[in-house]
Amino acid sequence: MSQYRHLFTPIALGPVKVRNRVVFSAHLTNFAEDNAPGERLTAYYRERAKGGAGLVITEEQSVHPSDFAYEKLIHAYDPAVVPHYRRLTAAVKGEGAAIFCQLNHNGLQGFSFFNDEPLWGPSPVGDGLFREVPAAIDAAQIAEVIEGYGRVAAHVQSGGFDGIELQASHSSILRQFMSPHTNRRTDGYGGSPERRLRLTVECLEAVRAAAGEGVAVGIRLCTDELIDGGLVLADVVEIARRLDGLGLVDFVNTSIGTTGRLYMVEGPMTVPAGYQSAHTASIREAVNVPVIGVGRVNDPLMADRLLRDGVADLVGVVRAQIADPDWAAKSQDDLAAEIRKCIACNQYCIGLMGLNQPLSCIQHPANGSEAELGAESYRQAAAPKRAIVVGGGPAGMEAAIVAAHHGHRVTLFEKEAVLGGNVNWIVRVPQRLEYGDLIRNKISELNRYGVDVRLGAEVTAAEILAEAPDAVIVATGQEEVRPAHIPGMDGERVRTPIEVLSGPRPGPCHVLIVDDIGSHQATSLAEYLAEAGCRISLVTSAFHVGQELGVTLDLELWHQRMAAHEIDLYEGHIVLDASVDPVLLDIYSNRQTTLADVGLIVPVNHGRSRDGLYHELAGRVAALYRAGDAVSPKDVGEAILDGHRAARKVCGMELNWQ
Repeated sequence: MSQYRHLFTPIALGPVKVRNRVVFSAHLTNFAEDNAPGERLTAYYRERAKGGAGLVITEEQSVHPSDFAYEKLIHAYDPAVVPHYRRLTAAVKGEGAAIFCQLNHNGLQGFSFFNDEPLWGPSPVGDGLFREVPAAIDAAQIAEVIEGYGRVAAHVQSGGFDGIELQASHSSILRQFMSPHTNRRTDGYGGSPERRLRLTVECLEAVRAAAGEGVAVGIRLCTDELIDGGLVLADVVEIARRLDGLGLVDFVNTSIGTTGRLYMVEGPMTVPAGYQSAHTASIREAVNVPVIGVGRVNDPLMADRLLRDGVADLVGVVRAQIADPDWAAKSQDDLAAEIRKCIACNQYCIGLMGLNQPLSCIQHPANGSEAELGAESYRQAAAPKRAIVVGGGPAGMEAAIVAAHHGHRVTLFEKEAVLGGNVNWIVRVPQRLEYGDLIRNKISELNRYGVDVRLGAEVTAAEILAEAPDAVIVATGQEEVRPAHIPGMDGERVRTPIEVLSGPRPGPCHVLIVDDIGSHQATSLAEYLAEAGCRISLVTSAFHVGQELGVTLDLELWHQRMAAHEIDLYEGHIVLDASVDPVLLDIYSNRQTTLADVGLIVPVNHGRSRDGLYHELAGRVAALYRAGDAVSPKDVGEAILDGHRAARKVCGMELNWQ
């Protein structure tokens, strides 16, 4: 029996019995094919069901043609989805999990670009993220929306789903009608809390009538919009109590925040694990049906305690099961130490959604390619090869793990005394400590698959050839360089980021950071030095500092923390000369600024690939590959993907990555 006594007990959600309390909650994937769930999405959900999740809730399914918020939104109102539903539900239920379908209309939170029609909303109040003002829908259109929920509920029932969840949380016309911030109506659907709730009640009634007795019906509520004039927790507690009292819901799922506070919807690394627990507990106290709690739950012990303490009845575990599809099974089998722990970097799960790309995970490149790269793809090699991997950073570790998982005999050489490469420097800066879990995850897998790891071993081409390998993967990383084109960047007060982090933290001084990357490298270094009492001037040629932090939901929180340090931001600037007092140029106005008393200059830029060993070995081994920064400077996720791809080639797998 698992040590997590509460997490792995069954529970009934209305007429549906679920085998455990682990929920793979609804989230966007961009895996739909022709606006329907196809083989790719089916394989994705099946992998989590096979990995032990008790309940899978699909991403949102659109109930009406007026809702076309993004390119790959599933058009559930089209009866053509039903055969796809049947294949999907059969696959998930065949692995022992229950599967619910989330229904939604995004309302004013979308783009008219995709269907060339005005957005529908309760009132002509725009959303801060999407920046379109919707048309206030009339009575006939409201009736269409209600009818759409009923129509799709019938499709869902026919498609074999066990249950239905109505999305009324961070992006939903139902929440928009509930909220006094977006609902300024004076008819029967606006004004008092009861009238603002009317659309939700009527949609739930339509869904229940169409779905029948055997299908569970519930709702996901935003417990606090976190915007001026919006719904607060007390409002939502009353909403949940009223819906429960009307007998319309078999369960309540929770969320927090809206597009105005996306970093609370999908909390990044800087937001504490379990951060939504207090709001979830308040909802649970108000209703008599099971409540699903969410909020960066990545550890089975935390999940079990949330259940034990009465915070929730089930726990939504999304990003953790994206990182490791076997999260539930490993927890149940007391193998939690083997879980590939999510670090909430948000780079490929959340960030790629913002770029209209398919979901992935920096630690688990198989996402979206489960049919080709999932657990069943690791077939043992009939004739194991002798493989050597040089470099123990993220790319090298991933390459060694994947090759060994296929049964090949792998030796990994790392010149330093520890594995992890440049990730060992990432964990030294504020708010990035959880990157250390990535190293621990990879080391655990190296040990599990029997990789021969040799540390403190800087091998030469001759030494590698003496090992008579069948395949070699060179993952020797990159070296830092200073921007030689700027006068003064070779001076004594210039330090590279690793030189700063590897030595004692500088005492208080004026530091100039020159950012040519736009991600955490510069912003985290600024925070590190500001906490040491340094005055920071941060220069970037981009429109704003940390432009890459926006898609991972880190940007607002970084600005909040750094406001206390009063750093100087020079956006849209370049450094002309750093010889004496650095001279900056505003690239839009051509105005120059001179910075006085600068004691330390840190250029943050891409380095140079260490590819010498690769070129020495070229033509001298049967199969030679490069991965990670040895190909070109990359981020951690790209490096891991590179290592994975190289190892699959060793295994004879040429893949079409989607």
